[in-house]
Amino acid sequence: MRDRTMLFALALAGLFVFGLSNAAAQKSTTKAPTIWPASDLKWTEIPNTGGVKYSALWGDPMKGAHGSLYKFPAGAKFPLHFHTSGMKVVIVSGMWSYTPEGGTEHLLGPGSYLAFGPKDRHLSGTPDGSECTFFIEQTGQFDMIPVEAPKK
Repeated sequence: MRDRTMLFALALAGLFVFGLSNAAAQKSTTKAPTIWPASDLKWTEIPNTGGVKYSALWGDPMKGAHGSLYKFPAGAKFPLHFHTSGMKVVIVSGMWSYTPEGGTEHLLGPGSYLAFGPKDRHLSGTPDGSECTFFIEQTGQFDMIPVEAPKK
């Protein structure tokens, strides 16, 4: 009986200490919420992309890890390429086309999710008449490395 009482007391003390440390951790990381109405987002055009724009929500997509919104204009077509860092993508509006190298085209609409790893070779774009806004999270900077067609 004494062993059970001791075990119970130790467990209760552990929970108390965990509760205090957890509350302290939450307090130290709590800050005011970030609120950006869509009308306040700052859009930057990416040179040489035919009008692709991004709005960084955190981080800097041109330098490292980030979460950003991207807009592709209607009819955007990007030939076979890859990105140095993998991506997690959520379609917000419009339609986005993703075709893995040698695979079938996937036309993704609002609410669709796609994740792929670094150096995943693919084609992407938007159908004619459908611009697309989507969210991307990457652990590294955004880049687009074209894959050259084999020489004949």
